[in-house]
Amino acid sequence: MERHTYDVVVVGAGGAGLRAAIAAHDAGAKVAVVCKSLLGKAHTVMAEGGIAAAMGNRWPEDNWEVHFRDTMRGGKMLNNWRMAQLHAQEAPERVMELEDWGALFDRTDDGLISQRDFGGHKYARLAHVGDRTGLEMIRTLQQRTVELGIDVFMECTVTDLFKDGDAIAGCFAYWRESGRFIVFDAPTVILATGGIGKSFKVTSNSWEYTGDGHALAMRAGASLINMEFIQFHPTGMVWPPSVKGLLVTESVRGDGGILKNSEGKRFMFDYIPDFFKAETADTVEEADAWYEDKKNNRRPPELLPRDEVARAINSEIKAGRGTPHGGIYLDIASRRTPEFIKKRLPSMYHQFKELADVDITSEPMEIGPTCHYVMGGVEVNADTQESSVTGLYAVGECSGGMHGSNRLGGNSLGDLLVFGKRAGDAATAYANGLGANRPKVSDADVAAAQASALAPFEVEGGENPYSIQTDLQQSMNDLVGIIRDGSELEQSLVAIEGFKERAKTMKVEGHRQYNPGWHLAIDLRNMLIVSESIAKAALARQESRGGHTRNDYPKTDPVWGTKNLVVTLNAAGTGVDLAEKPLPVMPEELTKYFDAAAKPEEGKN
Repeated sequence: MERHTYDVVVVGAGGAGLRAAIAAHDAGAKVAVVCKSLLGKAHTVMAEGGIAAAMGNRWPEDNWEVHFRDTMRGGKMLNNWRMAQLHAQEAPERVMELEDWGALFDRTDDGLISQRDFGGHKYARLAHVGDRTGLEMIRTLQQRTVELGIDVFMECTVTDLFKDGDAIAGCFAYWRESGRFIVFDAPTVILATGGIGKSFKVTSNSWEYTGDGHALAMRAGASLINMEFIQFHPTGMVWPPSVKGLLVTESVRGDGGILKNSEGKRFMFDYIPDFFKAETADTVEEADAWYEDKKNNRRPPELLPRDEVARAINSEIKAGRGTPHGGIYLDIASRRTPEFIKKRLPSMYHQFKELADVDITSEPMEIGPTCHYVMGGVEVNADTQESSVTGLYAVGECSGGMHGSNRLGGNSLGDLLVFGKRAGDAATAYANGLGANRPKVSDADVAAAQASALAPFEVEGGENPYSIQTDLQQSMNDLVGIIRDGSELEQSLVAIEGFKERAKTMKVEGHRQYNPGWHLAIDLRNMLIVSESIAKAALARQESRGGHTRNDYPKTDPVWGTKNLVVTLNAAGTGVDLAEKPLPVMPEELTKYFDAAAKPEEGKN
């Protein structure tokens, strides 16, 4: 069996994983990056709009306090305040770092990094590269990783974490090509595996997003937080069926695009919640004037936070005012010149032209909500990103707390950079402090991990994992979707128990080489435990807040605004336990930003 020894093993090679690996290397650690797919093919590339950072390049009034306030309000005040604070304070420096490493950002007329408008952000603060920001970020971090000589294990999947007592000792993985096993001896593991979107039928997520990091952490004894909050991005493609769910960037709306129903009505004015009324335009004239004069006009309702826009679109479609293919119209063609659209939104122009035969410079797009992001994840220390398990860290989408009940667009890329660096630094400091007293991987644990991975080959006459996955995705889509109901959530939990029973007899044909059926059988274990966590937390939270909307509890409840829901693996290891936990208390020097009459002192960076 192949075996390697490192100080830090990073699982995942998106923005968070690569930034963590770079930080650990720079701090003196011997680092390995293990990624399920190819280096550079991370889901970070789907974050097209930009990196939210209060650099003040377009609006000198912007500063970290305003960004912090926007983030907390977007998350309906359920965010971990310390994570939101650190993110707002450190994102500008992380963006400048990317530029130092070769990232080519769009520029303002006076040569500064350009920043664009996005939903929920008071000022234009998203540093961007057209509508391909995530791709440029991954290109830059990938190049830096290769330049530094960091070891990368591509097309390699981690299936288990090893512990020595209560501390991490390493992890177990296999090569997807050959099926051969690998043991990594390492006192620290940083999980940067992304989200859980492949548990849902309609999703913007690619095949890798099966909740691996969430499930690995649970099986190692860590807890997950905020798992009921799933972000359904308002704008995913709805036609043709082969691309249903593919992301349509929020930049279209940030650059002037508007939402219309089948009657041609710009309907978002009918869905402005009281929480955002003071800062949202209630007439077409004011909304349109905002793009040129932000000081004297309020924001268009199309730029409300994503949860609000997704619910509005869903309501219009259910009311029978949807498009022929079951979406609504996103129109920028009537608002901007073809030259402007092709320059600012080149990927969207190409995507619709090639995949749907739609020219977005001359006709509207058909879009609808798509499962995009999970706000919930591994419960971590805000400053170090360490979980409750010593030596286990989580960053990016697989960690929880930063975004509360709803993530603002652009905050994901900043999140990856800020907390990726913090996790890499903290993991290295811990590993270096161990000296020769490192946790050790036991032979018995290695044998158990190997037996578990090979179990699907031992089943006689079992079920194909693809049929179980298809049924799980349909069930989650229908019963744990954008609008939820207590009875349907109970049905979903019954269904998940049935899927778990079926999964016990999953049958894999053939050999370990090039075997996607085997790969899915392993992934499905993770998808099932994560899906149960989502459904159980959604049933318990009896209110509507952010990315969690209950038909039977349609209002936000202030009592629920004081607590998080935490899920852990049960004692038998077959299901999840759920508990309530008080929200961390925000210090007084930060609460002042949320008083009705107060706002951050703008203009001080």
